[in-house]
Amino acid sequence: MDLALSIMMLAIVGLVAGAWFAFRRGQRRQAWLMLILAVVMAVNVGIWTIPTQSGATLKGAAPT
Repeated sequence: MDLALSIMMLAIVGLVAGAWFAFRRGQRRQAWLMLILAVVMAVNVGIWTIPTQSGATLKGAAPT
């Protein structure tokens, strides 16, 4: 699980960087799609790692 979340975070950084380059080249639609995907992935990582009020996370509850 740690490896998957780490790869997702690296992908988020790559997507944001790629979107920045796409904006500079004038490919606005592709850049916006990359940013939307980065946000969706960031929310997904957040869902798995942010603790609830009881302190539990989905990552901690996932079977190994």
